[in-house]
Amino acid sequence: MRARISIACLLATLFLVMPGIALSQGTNQNQTLIINGQSTQVSVIQVNGHSYVALEALANAVNGSLSTGGNQIALTMNIGAAPSAPTASAAPPASSSTPASHPGFSRGFLNAGIEQMATVREWHAALASAIQNNYPLAAGTLAPYRALATTNLRFAQVAVSTDSDRSAYQLLNNVFQNMGKLADKYLALRASMTYISPDALENDSLNQRLVACGHSLSSMAASGQFVDDGSCN
Repeated sequence: MRARISIACLLATLFLVMPGIALSQGTNQNQTLIINGQSTQVSVIQVNGHSYVALEALANAVNGSLSTGGNQIALTMNIGAAPSAPTASAAPPASSSTPASHPGFSRGFLNAGIEQMATVREWHAALASAIQNNYPLAAGTLAPYRALATTNLRFAQVAVSTDSDRSAYQLLNNVFQNMGKLADKYLALRASMTYISPDALENDSLNQRLVACGHSLSSMAASGQFVDDGSCN
């Protein structure tokens, strides 16, 4: 609840005239955004009595992330990590010998990763349905799924901000590459008029690896922590 209130307060400063700033209507003026008493590099543009900021700059100022998909823009703000004014009693910086912390997944990456895996599952389901039911199978049939997975993988890459994010992104990329290989394999078989058994995927080692990796990534998403069990390599 406190985090939600903090977010609401922060957003309010972006669209309301801050106390102590008097601007005439119809006048454009640049201001600097101050968060928790700490000056930032975020410029606030006053236009006709309203305040505007660049989302990219705001995300950087609060150690957040920004991702886009379709007609949506997702801004994830880590309010607890926003800059704060230094105090006289502040603890000294940790020495270089102190082990660096390794946080789990950032919210922005986690959301993007879940979206990517959902897209890969739809891609896999379309391939499996065509094989099991002997439906016509051509590159054009699976092309939309491949294109969307390519886009969502890029969103996940942009959202990377922690060590866990970076490690998990490599696994997401492995899944994408292996799904592409699996689809290409059966597209080639169908193009050469080779018979494909309806249960072909059940005995396909590459498909089994994909399924196992999907389970592993789902467990990681649920825990919010990176744990590599080798199934996605």
